[in-house]
Amino acid sequence: MELYVLIVAGGSGKRMGAEIPKQFLELAGKPVLMHTIERFKLFNDAIEIIAVLPENQLRHWIELQKKYSFTIPHTLVKGGSSRFFSVRNGLKFVNVPGLVAIHDGVRPFISIDTIRRCFETAEKLGNAVPVIPCLESLRILNNQGSSPINRLLVKQVQTPQVFRADLIKKAYLQNYLPEFTDDATVLEKTGEKINLVEGNRENIKITTPEDLLISSALLPTIS
Repeated sequence: MELYVLIVAGGSGKRMGAEIPKQFLELAGKPVLMHTIERFKLFNDAIEIIAVLPENQLRHWIELQKKYSFTIPHTLVKGGSSRFFSVRNGLKFVNVPGLVAIHDGVRPFISIDTIRRCFETAEKLGNAVPVIPCLESLRILNNQGSSPINRLLVKQVQTPQVFRADLIKKAYLQNYLPEFTDDATVLEKTGEKINLVEGNRENIKITTPEDLLISSALLPTIS
C-alpha cells in the first residue's frame, strides 16, 4: 500500500508578527517546513511527500531549497483560498489504494512513534487522529456566564491525521462548511467514525513568537 503525507503550509505570519510566513522562519539553521518534511522522510524513506503552499510562495520555497541545499523529493502543489481547498488540491496527487497523512507544515516536532501509531491504526480502521489530554481546567460560556467542563472528556487534537485515501478523497468532494475545522470533521460528515490515538505533547503548532522560543528548546529532544 502506498503511503503519502500531504503537508499543508499556508501561513502568512500575521500572528507571528514576522515579515515572512511562519513555515519559512529559520529554526536551528533551516526553515521550519524543512524540519517537518524531514520527520516523515525519517519515518519512511519511501513515503510520497506532497507540500501545499500558496501560489505566491512557491517561487520563494524553490529558492529556499537551493539556499539550504534541501534535496528531499516532494511534489509541490498550489494551495487554495483556504485550508479546505488546499487539502482538496493536494489530494488530487494521492492514488487509491493508499494511506495519506495530512499534517500542518508548522508542526515539526511530531514524533516518529506518533506517526507510526497513526498509520497503523488507519490501516486497520480507516482513519486515525492523534490527541493529547487537556491538563488545564476548562469552562464553557453560556447564558448564565460560564460553567466547568470535565477535562477528562476533552482531548486536544493534533496532526497528522491519517486516512484511507479513498475515504478522505471522497469526503473532500463535499461542499465546504464552516464546521470543518480539521480533516477529521470533513470525514466525519460522511458518517465515518473517528478513531483517536495517542499524540505527543511536544507536537506543538508554531504560531506565535513564544512558540518559536519553545521550539528552540524542543528540537534536540525529539526522536
